[in-house]
Amino acid sequence: MLRGFSLLLACTLAWFTASLSLVAQQPTAPAILPTLAFQRAAHLRHGINASMWFAQSPQDYSAARTDHYIDAADIRLMAHLGFDHVRLSIDPEPLTRQPVAADGLNAEFLGRIDRAVDQMLASGLAVIVDVHPEEPYKFRLRTGSDGVARFQSMWSALAAHFATRDPNLIFFEVMNEPEVEDDFRWQGIEAQTIALIRKAAPQNTILAVGAHWDSLQDLLRLTPFADSNLIYNFHFYEPYEFTHQGATWATGWWRYTHSVPYPANDADTAAMTRTLSQIPDAADQLDLERYFLDDWNARHVRLLLDAAAAWGSAHHVPIVCDEFGAFRDHSLPADRAQWIHDVRTALEADHMGWTMWDYRGSFGVVTKTDGQPAIPDPRVVQALGLRQH
Repeated sequence: MLRGFSLLLACTLAWFTASLSLVAQQPTAPAILPTLAFQRAAHLRHGINASMWFAQSPQDYSAARTDHYIDAADIRLMAHLGFDHVRLSIDPEPLTRQPVAADGLNAEFLGRIDRAVDQMLASGLAVIVDVHPEEPYKFRLRTGSDGVARFQSMWSALAAHFATRDPNLIFFEVMNEPEVEDDFRWQGIEAQTIALIRKAAPQNTILAVGAHWDSLQDLLRLTPFADSNLIYNFHFYEPYEFTHQGATWATGWWRYTHSVPYPANDADTAAMTRTLSQIPDAADQLDLERYFLDDWNARHVRLLLDAAAAWGSAHHVPIVCDEFGAFRDHSLPADRAQWIHDVRTALEADHMGWTMWDYRGSFGVVTKTDGQPAIPDPRVVQALGLRQH
């Protein structure tokens, strides 16, 4: 009996040893490869917004203007400076204005966009096709089904049109800053739109956005969509007291301010008092005083942007910031460059791609007169970590 037990034990040990040997011979599990969206996001590391060109200029989308506002030399300069992609904003109104072709798009306007896109691709630049409507269009979208149907029909045609180009380099951004008050309504519209784009362009990567102003808070409120070939996007202009000083189109008292210092914690009491005295209303002065009391600096910026990176990590999705910038007309050039540097380096530290706002506009990286060569701002180029012209 003991002999039988010993034989059984010996067989068991032999089987166990053999099993261990087989396990040891199995190949190690392969590392989880990045999804296609993560691979494509590598093309969106440091970009520039081509604004005020095919969007944001509703009074004049003529060829006479667009042919000179940004030209082939500007596109070559973008690539030379070291940008790897361009966010091309397109107003859907002139894109669908009569006369239209069978796909419902204005062939003449689209032809000019095609030339711009092809010039960008030829210069080695990826392109984000960004639908960038004005307020009347957005109002129809958020208040009725007809506006949604019109928007989605346009996207089906536009996606099909650009699906013939290299899907590694053509990205579709659903909409710039939708301004939809109801997050759930926008998420439903966006989900349907993503599905229609995907049907028309199966291979392209789509940028999903939040409901209101594409803010950091809008990103954090999003529930990720089922489509895995998506990149999630947000915009960053905080603190607005600095980045929008002198702006006439937003919060009323910003128009009074100029030379607001950054970092805020470097300002002494005298500098803070001088800045506050620019504003006539005491309540507005208190709003600006909070900018100083909050000690806006590189650490403050980094902590906010860390929240976007954490959201992306939690959901296993890539994140980009495709707008950030500071109004240059009324800010101190050195302070503006410091803010741009702090945001750019924080985004890079969190492995998020960025697209500066903008090329030649009031937040620009260059100054330019139509028909003349653009002149890069060396402070901004350096702040972006790009090569000098």
